[in-house]
Amino acid sequence: MTRYREALRWLYGLESRGIKLGLDRIAEAAEMRGHPERATRFVHVAGTNGKGSVATMVESVMRAAGYRTGQFASPHLQRYVERVRIGGRPISEREAARRIEELRADTRLPPLSFFEYTTMLAFEAFRDARCDIVVLEVGLGGRLDSTNIVTPEVSVITNIGLEHQRILGDTLSKIAKEKAGILKPDVPCIVGARGKSVRRAISTRASAVGAPLRWIDRDFESAWDERSLSVRVGGHEWSDLRLGLRGDYQGDNAACVLATLVELQEHGFEVSDAHVRSGLKRARWPGRLEWHRGQPAFLFDAAHNATGCDTLARYLDDLEFPGRVVLLFGAMQDKDHRRMLAAFDGRVDRRIYAAPELARSELPERLAKIRKGTVARSIRDAVARAKRAAGPNGLVVVAGSIFLLAETRALVKNVPTDPPIAM
Repeated sequence: MTRYREALRWLYGLESRGIKLGLDRIAEAAEMRGHPERATRFVHVAGTNGKGSVATMVESVMRAAGYRTGQFASPHLQRYVERVRIGGRPISEREAARRIEELRADTRLPPLSFFEYTTMLAFEAFRDARCDIVVLEVGLGGRLDSTNIVTPEVSVITNIGLEHQRILGDTLSKIAKEKAGILKPDVPCIVGARGKSVRRAISTRASAVGAPLRWIDRDFESAWDERSLSVRVGGHEWSDLRLGLRGDYQGDNAACVLATLVELQEHGFEVSDAHVRSGLKRARWPGRLEWHRGQPAFLFDAAHNATGCDTLARYLDDLEFPGRVVLLFGAMQDKDHRRMLAAFDGRVDRRIYAAPELARSELPERLAKIRKGTVARSIRDAVARAKRAAGPNGLVVVAGSIFLLAETRALVKNVPTDPPIAM
């Protein structure tokens, strides 16, 4: 077993500790390790959908502007090292293994979870790489997420939908309150979320801590003109923008990005119009409306909740794909399966159900009772069935869970992959 595999084996073994929300352990660990999070400047991003896209675009623009960037994301799609990127590239297996071993050997640390160890690893990697700016994506919620020990230059809250309801709350207002837990005194927050109850919850938290808010549709906005995008942020305007990330919904995300960049400029970062255009155009995030051309073609999308499935369905409406469209779907147990599957009514010709290799995966047989479809024995079987159903001129749409996406994408594209972990 390689050093990297052995390190992952130990780290994955911490899954039994579960998701441990709260800041006490990570704060204690940070103090023991010399507060690596204080050596770096951050953009902190929370939200239900869109936070990965926003984080990716901000990082891409800042890198285009010549800054040494870091990016933290979870979960990983194919490789654990994807969670920690420096200069747009994942850290090496060798570096990941060394850092895991160092943290494991530090007997001063409290009993951290998988995600807390990974967060600490990221902070130390960014410090040692002397990153100028790090885009830090929240893992779960915000208020009690281990990333929330940082004081960023800018906070961002993208759109908010129902998710992780047993942990974050059963209403949009409760979930928004948890997301707004990332707000800090005098740190501006870019808000891409809509809805009265959501905005009320965010405003209440902002007033309590003294965080200035910048609202979508008021302080910044976007508009599509055919296939190019225009964005206004206060008195700043950009037109004819081209995005590397697909989907009309990326307009809102790009508006959040540009509002964030304006704030970063206020904090001393120099970003030109050319950097903005280049960074937005070059931004890539695997598994988000990602095409794999073949016979049939595959479309991979990390739509893992009702809102994400609705957005994917609208994208399919604009495709006018000539061949048969097959949905390859699997999801976790805690999702609104009925709403997720209803999004594809009238938009797909066949449905294939499969379960990712995680204990929290919903049984395909239960999904088939909600909407008629074929139950596959495994992901490999599902891919084979989907290919036959679509035919050489068809399209297979893979959605429902990032873990299903990872396993399917690895098979179809023949890319290396690490085991999945729901953290």
